[in-house]
Amino acid sequence: MRQFNNPLSATLAGLADQLRRRRGGAMLDDGERLDGRTCLVTGANSGLGKAIAIQLAARGARVIMACRSGIPEAGEDVRRLSGSGAVEMMHVDLTDFDSVRGLCDQLRDRKVRLDVAVLNAGVMPRRSRRTRHGFELMFQVNYLAGVLLTRRLLQDNVIPNRTFAGDGGVGGGDATAPRSRIIFVSSEAHRTAKPIDLGALGAYVEYGVVTGMAQYAHTKLAICTYATELARRLRDDRGVDVAVHALCPGPVDTNMAREAPLWLKPALKLVMGAFFSAPEVAARPVVYLACARALESESGRYLHMTEQKEASASACDAVAGRGLWEASERLLRRAHAIDSAG
Repeated sequence: MRQFNNPLSATLAGLADQLRRRRGGAMLDDGERLDGRTCLVTGANSGLGKAIAIQLAARGARVIMACRSGIPEAGEDVRRLSGSGAVEMMHVDLTDFDSVRGLCDQLRDRKVRLDVAVLNAGVMPRRSRRTRHGFELMFQVNYLAGVLLTRRLLQDNVIPNRTFAGDGGVGGGDATAPRSRIIFVSSEAHRTAKPIDLGALGAYVEYGVVTGMAQYAHTKLAICTYATELARRLRDDRGVDVAVHALCPGPVDTNMAREAPLWLKPALKLVMGAFFSAPEVAARPVVYLACARALESESGRYLHMTEQKEASASACDAVAGRGLWEASERLLRRAHAIDSAG
């Protein structure tokens, strides 16, 4: 099994991925477009998220960039580089559940219909930090805030569906209507994570630069497990209600390692710049999952770069998925109760 134990071993594993990269796989033709559709991308102010926003907009989508920073400069860049004026930015801070709820309230009240939601935002801090809700920062930003966001978008019918919004959900009654799609950006690091301990889920974890990769892998396993469970729940005897996919974009030359130790940054920058994919290349499988006509009636895909494969056995386990779903709901209820009391 490949190792993701620290930034150096993770970088070397990414380099090996890049050397093994296969040509072909998940590809789009120029005619596969998103004209008239609306896409939300979290963490779209830089790196991979920004590249995803540019390519979705270039294919005709109206793009909502949900970000904590970079407003309005990142949006102006996406408009210029995509040649599209249908781009807007909305503020959200995933370290604050009130901010996530606020974004959802705005989308609901504006009667926005999302055809694609890309859960891309992620962090990899140098050391553990506690959010105002008491969770470890990486766990909340990479995983739990995305659960809250997805749940609210479904319950409010912002992502049209019948499963959580009832039969009034647009797309729930028309078998020919294009299904909305939810895409989770995960990582092959999920395969190296220990099985999720539901009793300890959300417990604050101390880590530093050497041990942080284990927590990163844990959050990515949680994402894959949740995505697989959500795909199960959004399918019934009438077929796919909303499509749910996940992927590892492979090694990407972004600023995710910005908190690496000073002594390690030069080596990481050299390797990443020379051998890792540029964000615009890594964005392509995400955009494929967002608009490929071949996936119109499918759900539950997992891509590693452009290659389709199965997520880990742990991520695909139905018992683990149901347990994670229920435990995550409890954590969110507890956090909301504390916020309400405060």
